[in-house]
Amino acid sequence: MAYQATKQATGAEVEERIKNNEEVNIIDVREDVEWISGHIPQAKHIPLGQLLQRLDELDKNKEYIMVCAGGNRSSLACEFLSERGYDVTNLIGGMSRWRGEVATGR
Repeated sequence: MAYQATKQATGAEVEERIKNNEEVNIIDVREDVEWISGHIPQAKHIPLGQLLQRLDELDKNKEYIMVCAGGNRSSLACEFLSERGYDVTNLIGGMSRWRGEVATGR
């Protein structure tokens, strides 16, 4: 049975939080080529394969919104981080459903 993130958010919900100047910590777990082709400007890039080695970059006292292309890898990241005590939310549909601002490049 696949892990279901207990918390999920739509792109519209996350975009609204950004517009309201709320603290939004977005982690994009896609690969470099995907990141470069377009990502949420506020996002931090930590590819899924590097997550374990980069846990020291995350704070257990903050909420993280996890994003990938379609929601599967970010769901895995949510499972991984949730099991380690992090507060995580999966962005439903990932970048394929994101309608907000997009930045390109590194």
